[in-house]
Amino acid sequence: MLSVAGRVKERRLELNLTQVELAKKAGLPLATYRKFERTGIIAFAKLLQVAFALDALEDFDALFSQRRYLSTEDVLNEGKKRERARHNG
Repeated sequence: MLSVAGRVKERRLELNLTQVELAKKAGLPLATYRKFERTGIIAFAKLLQVAFALDALEDFDALFSQRRYLSTEDVLNEGKKRERARHNG
């Protein structure tokens, strides 16, 4: 979370925006944005607002979009996808 907050801060500084300016542009209370930069904690919807304000929504396109294969067996089993998750217990 702190890594993401750090990258957001870097982008903000690249765009020469203050915390006040970005919070306003994203439609967030300043305290919410400051807490995010300090702790990395923010609601997902609010993170999307920040991304929109920084013109970075396309960065979310890759989130969960590509499967990483751990083995050749995983590649071969790609066509045998389960439709439901297994229950533990």
